[in-house]
Amino acid sequence: MRKEVKMFSMKYLIKAKPVLILLLLLVTSPVTCFAQADTVVGTARVFTLHDLEQIVLANHPIVKQAGLLSEEARAKVQQAWGDFDPALKSGFNRKIFGNTEYYNNWSNELKVPLWLAGADLKIGYDRFVGENTNPETRTGIPGLAGLGLNVPLGQGLLIDARRNTLRQARVMVNYAEAEKIKEINTVWYDAVKSYWDWFYAYRQYTLIRDGADLAYRRFLFLKNQTLMGDKPAIDSVEAAITYQERSLQLEKIKVEMNNARLLMSNHLWNEREEPVEVPENSVPQETEPPGSKFYRNQLETLISYASTAHPQLLMLKNKGLQLQLERNYRREMLKPKLNVSASLITSRTDFGSYVPEYYDLRWNNYKLGVDFSFPLFLREQRGKLQEIKVRQQALRYDVQQTGREINTSILNAFNNLVAYESQLAIQNQSVQNQQILVDGELAKFELGESTLFLINSRETKLIDMKVKMAELVTGYQKAVAQLYYSVGNIGER
Repeated sequence: MRKEVKMFSMKYLIKAKPVLILLLLLVTSPVTCFAQADTVVGTARVFTLHDLEQIVLANHPIVKQAGLLSEEARAKVQQAWGDFDPALKSGFNRKIFGNTEYYNNWSNELKVPLWLAGADLKIGYDRFVGENTNPETRTGIPGLAGLGLNVPLGQGLLIDARRNTLRQARVMVNYAEAEKIKEINTVWYDAVKSYWDWFYAYRQYTLIRDGADLAYRRFLFLKNQTLMGDKPAIDSVEAAITYQERSLQLEKIKVEMNNARLLMSNHLWNEREEPVEVPENSVPQETEPPGSKFYRNQLETLISYASTAHPQLLMLKNKGLQLQLERNYRREMLKPKLNVSASLITSRTDFGSYVPEYYDLRWNNYKLGVDFSFPLFLREQRGKLQEIKVRQQALRYDVQQTGREINTSILNAFNNLVAYESQLAIQNQSVQNQQILVDGELAKFELGESTLFLINSRETKLIDMKVKMAELVTGYQKAVAQLYYSVGNIGER
């Protein structure tokens, strides 16, 4: 299509009169320059990566949701502590029939679970009277008070269900913290990639806009030269076509830039949990990649950090601690149950300052009980213990594979950085060389030894090479983000 337009324009201009040529130039003359019409340039505000970090880490819903993981884990710890809460029980039953009091029973007990040895401290008061009250439980009219202790000497001495639950709940707090870091890292990594996509689209926009402005100014210059008879009319048409092509390209990339900005805005929320967008007059920060030795010197440190602090490994580590606690508990369940309970009892209900000569809270006033049970084959507990061992073995394999995948991911990101460094150095030199060619072609054109077509071709090539340079810078910055994400840290911003 472009060739047909140029052939038609050349044929027409050769045969046309000077007045018609002038009319054609006026019709094809653009109205304004993009640099003058672009209102973003004069009022631009730089939206830096640090600005993005502050907004995302403070207001992003997924980041806030990740913070709830720790709160949920701490709430489960509080629930587990509930098994150690003192419990007060009281019961009253009375029966009177035919003016006969069959029974009048009132039982009270305060049970205080103790951490040590899984024991329970019990303080009670019972009053069981009446003609038909069981002689084993009958008390005098004042009732009986008692102070006792229930201690498991077999199963449950070292660890019981309530201590096991509490210890596992505490481990899961650290697991939740690691999971929170993992979620935040993922959100930040996605936000950073969106930011550099916006940076690339904006750089494309500015480069093509500058190219369009240059084509516009050249067109005006050649049009004036043509009207004065210093340049052929065909050069003005060539300049006009170049400007129109770059203008169309600019409109396309402008849409892509706006879409990239909107995609980045998906990560932005305000304090009222309302979505916000990056203003249209905002521009991304300029960036210069660090020196080639920057990340080479940090590689060993990053790998060492990942091996101890990567959230995925921390989650597996705490999962291993939880399984170890469960294994210890299942081992304890292999022991026979042997519970001993003993209580000192007294009929005295007044414990004031007066101490009578006869004080009946003595060693010969007591209750004693022993409970014993033991399943002969222990199939249930041996099966559960074997299940825990299998899960521990599977977890060890998972830790090995995850650690290797993390190291591979770090090295992969590092290799990408090294490759981008080399490409950036080569591309930067290529841009400089292409700029020399453009400047030389312009000098030759001024001397009448070159054509506008060659100038436009070399300028278009220069713009494409600068766009490629921006693409490499974007890829480099994404590789940096990938490196820190692989390490398990949001890294330097």
